[in-house]
Amino acid sequence: MLKTLFVRTVAVASLLAASASHAQLRVEIAGVGAQQIPIAVAGFADETIAPAQVSAIIKADLERSGMFRVMDAGVLPENAQVNYGDWKSRGADALVVGSVQRLPDGRFDVHYRLLDTVKSTQLSALALAAQPQFTRVTGHKIADDIYEKLIGARGAFATRMAYVTKVGNEYRLEVADADGEGVNVALRSNEPIISPTWSPDGTRVAYVSFEKKKPVVYVQNLVTRQRTVVADFKGSNSAPSWSPDGTKLAIALARDGLTQVYTVSADGGNLQRLTHTDGIDTEPQYSPDGQWIYFTSDRSGGPQIYKMPAGGGNAQRVTFHGPYNISPRISPDGKTLAYIGRREGRFQLYVLDLTNGQELRLSDTAKDESPSFSPNGKYIMYATESGRRGSLAVVSVDGRVKQRLTTQAGDIREPNWGPFMK
Repeated sequence: MLKTLFVRTVAVASLLAASASHAQLRVEIAGVGAQQIPIAVAGFADETIAPAQVSAIIKADLERSGMFRVMDAGVLPENAQVNYGDWKSRGADALVVGSVQRLPDGRFDVHYRLLDTVKSTQLSALALAAQPQFTRVTGHKIADDIYEKLIGARGAFATRMAYVTKVGNEYRLEVADADGEGVNVALRSNEPIISPTWSPDGTRVAYVSFEKKKPVVYVQNLVTRQRTVVADFKGSNSAPSWSPDGTKLAIALARDGLTQVYTVSADGGNLQRLTHTDGIDTEPQYSPDGQWIYFTSDRSGGPQIYKMPAGGGNAQRVTFHGPYNISPRISPDGKTLAYIGRREGRFQLYVLDLTNGQELRLSDTAKDESPSFSPNGKYIMYATESGRRGSLAVVSVDGRVKQRLTTQAGDIREPNWGPFMK
């Protein structure tokens, strides 16, 4: 099993230029936060003129987060006089109202207000103008604002994710909104595609493609669709991970024998070897501050997670719970390590508090892989199986909120949650 997993690891706002996919993702929600904020969301005045119903998008986002108990508030004008006491008596701690107006240039002007019914005050207000195709994004941005004002952390609803689907003999690298809508195909291939990872600015994705009958690392611009070969050396080229500044990638190469960790510029130049061991070193991941690279190694006899300075040097073992831990991912604040651990034959998602060494299992499935933090660090997306087919799951870092994303056709695997968009 060790050999099989390592072989798999090392071998195996807009996308206007991409072609649309017909398979949207279905989101199923299970579990809620320890405490939910009751919030009433009114239908936005005149929102039926827009291609997307903004209030429905906001409601769905807040419900998916597990942090809110969403109440329907009918339809209220954005500038309506609000009886705070009435809404407080109905059990709502907050109220959302808004309106939509078509502008002469064809854009839609969306206004919204967030009201605190307990303190009888306005918490936030936004006015956003968007082209028709971006009205869904407007809804996500408003939900992000609500999340930040009421939870105290930046929302991640207006972000995107990349993943790989397999339908028949075709592999597709797809990009979608965080809620599974707006699916676009970045690459189609009859050969496997694995390990997609977003650049820090959200304009490029690095991935491994087998279209040359061997694993090769590419970087693709999602707007122009231009592709650059970053690593096509002898043997396996795999496991790309972006540096925080977006100038280079950490990768795993077998060019000199056993797989070791290297870095390479994003244009494919300036190759540098970082590890020199007699074992397998793979799955490198930069820490958010760029000072460290976490990676998987079997140098202790079984696969465990280590870290070393980003320029190479002495490695420190990080995981000590269990005999088998792979696929390290670091939270945006650098305080939590997510990984896949094998316990009693089950491959499950774990997190490790790097400040106190406490480990927490987050999944209850048996074939988990490819964890990826949301950019606000509150959730982790990972691949698993549902009915013998690959699916994606999302879990909050405390394990309370769980979602599953499935598609009607084919397997879906290899998720990577994109960054905040500027």
